[in-house]
Amino acid sequence: MAKTRPTLSSVAQRAGVSVSTASLAFSGAGPITPETRDRVLAAAAELGYHGPNPFGRQLRSGRSGIVGVVLGTNPGRAFSDPVAVQLLDGLVSSLGEAGLGVLLIPGLDGESLLGSAAMDAAVMVWGVISSDPSLEVLTRRHIPVVVGEGPKVPGAALVGLEDQAAMRDVATHLVSLGHTKIAELTLPLHRTGETSGFVDARRLALADRVAATHRLAGLREVIEPVATWEAQTSTVASGREGAHALLDLPDEQRPTAIVAQSDVLAAGVVLALRERGLVPGKDVSITGFDALDLPWLTPDVLTTVSQPLREKGALLGQAVLNLLDGGEPTEVYLPVELKLGTTTGPKL
Repeated sequence: MAKTRPTLSSVAQRAGVSVSTASLAFSGAGPITPETRDRVLAAAAELGYHGPNPFGRQLRSGRSGIVGVVLGTNPGRAFSDPVAVQLLDGLVSSLGEAGLGVLLIPGLDGESLLGSAAMDAAVMVWGVISSDPSLEVLTRRHIPVVVGEGPKVPGAALVGLEDQAAMRDVATHLVSLGHTKIAELTLPLHRTGETSGFVDARRLALADRVAATHRLAGLREVIEPVATWEAQTSTVASGREGAHALLDLPDEQRPTAIVAQSDVLAAGVVLALRERGLVPGKDVSITGFDALDLPWLTPDVLTTVSQPLREKGALLGQAVLNLLDGGEPTEVYLPVELKLGTTTGPKL
């Protein structure tokens, strides 16, 4: 005969207390003496009872204990992207300390998991775009939302970067070194079909990914670039492809400096220069964004913009906790800083 599964009621009976008192021993809250709690937990150990059914607790509280983390249309990239890895580390640690789990969700043009999964809140780590289908689904489900890197969404919390000002500092630095032919290598600009190639005015007008558009705007506050290349993804391969295309431009457009919107893209530019027998920082200056640890680029050290990735992730988590506690949506912009390396130098 199968052994009867112990219940909270049987634990209470063994400990000589009411069911409500036994429940307090497991919740860690409410008026219960340490002696009584110890007696309840000892009775539970004797009976092999491991605590209240979490699904029952979820039903009673109306919460799942899960936060959805919307990663975009290709979530697999998050595990190979050092920027995403550090950000998720800060986010998951912050939520985990509060007893919350995470569910990684691809943002898709449809309901799918985003429309059916149980979650108490959602974090859109890479921001939202115009007519964002993921945001529309979450809004329809009345799920609290935290947005990473904007834009501002009514009723949602926001954790952003002062990246437009940082890119202005990058451009000012390059101009001070005598560079007037500056090209840019951008992150993907829009969701309408991931693409790569030179960007014209029409494509720029469609740009609505905040990380890219802020950095585009910051550079243009100082100087108009001679060319813009849009990377399909933030990868070394995309950076290398874009660099070769920019360096193949005619002399009147050929850049003496390339501004990459991520360190990974900038690393691809460094490799492309080496393949051509050019010296980063001497023949062509290069800047990145993120301040990642890239020891394999030695002896080159990127001039880059440092952003606090783990802190950003932790702040996304804190914004979630604030919303779940009934707080008003918050808006925070993290400062970023230009860090000089060996990949920028005076125009020859």
